[in-house]
Amino acid sequence: MSTTTRERRAGAAGPTGSAALRAPDRRTPTRRSRAARTTAMALLMLAPALLALFFLRVLPMITAVGQSFQSTSLATGTTSFAGIENYAYLFTDPGFHAVLAVTLLFNLVLNPAIVILSAALALLTVQNVPFVGLWRSLIFVPAAVPGAVVALIWSTALQPDGLVNSILETIGLPPQPFLTSANQAAFSIGIMVTWGAIGYWMIFIIAGLKDIPESLYEAAALDGAGWWRRLFAITLPLLKRPMSFVLIACTVGSFLVFAPVQVLTKGGPNGATNFIMYDIYNRAYLLNDLGVGQAEVVVLMLLLSIIVAIQFRLLREEKS
Repeated sequence: MSTTTRERRAGAAGPTGSAALRAPDRRTPTRRSRAARTTAMALLMLAPALLALFFLRVLPMITAVGQSFQSTSLATGTTSFAGIENYAYLFTDPGFHAVLAVTLLFNLVLNPAIVILSAALALLTVQNVPFVGLWRSLIFVPAAVPGAVVALIWSTALQPDGLVNSILETIGLPPQPFLTSANQAAFSIGIMVTWGAIGYWMIFIIAGLKDIPESLYEAAALDGAGWWRRLFAITLPLLKRPMSFVLIACTVGSFLVFAPVQVLTKGGPNGATNFIMYDIYNRAYLLNDLGVGQAEVVVLMLLLSIIVAIQFRLLREEKS
């Protein structure tokens, strides 16, 4: 075979062999197909949760917005478009102003108290104390009890001849009216909510404490810093984000307080515990004013959206 013939064959085979090396194996899935299968699998796994979120959250929200612009006649039962009439009535109603004031005051006092108590219990239960796991479990148990059951437990304890008044009499204090007093009813509801919530939020703060590097405490101890100094110089600054999350989540939960009010006080006495969730229930289902009740739901969603937006803005600024 001549040299020219060998060169021609090599030249003919060269590009073909190089192209064969560059060509992907059709039996091997490409990166795009693998990503598509991963996405499909993720959506399949998330489908039950997404469907539940849509039917239990998104769809009722859309329905509430639509019904807030409608009015139903109590005489004929017919429904008609009312425009912003429900909102105009709501914002000119002194009763709704009182509901907003009571709800905001309740949240303003209750939520910082829950965050502080949860943080204090978290700090205590991360120490090397005997039976620390048992104490954590006992503190968390009320969080697993349904709200209606919590209300029944505390309604018994707060009776005029109940456990709390018996303790007060033992230490020389007069019995208190608690749920039957306009000045003490909201405070009593707050005790129930706090008792059922601090164990749950304590777990989040414990998780934040576990994320603080132990080396920081060791360096502070070498510098002679005591427990209180380490608390204010290391622990609390590094707990800002977990505590901020707990505060906003606790605020949302406190705005939705319903079971203790519905079971015990029915919004009384004198509207002292007529929080916004119970007022929605009262207007929509007891007074049969569904349009105004749904308008109040929309107002509640807007309030919570504003609070969440502010919180996320603060968290983003802290991170930057």
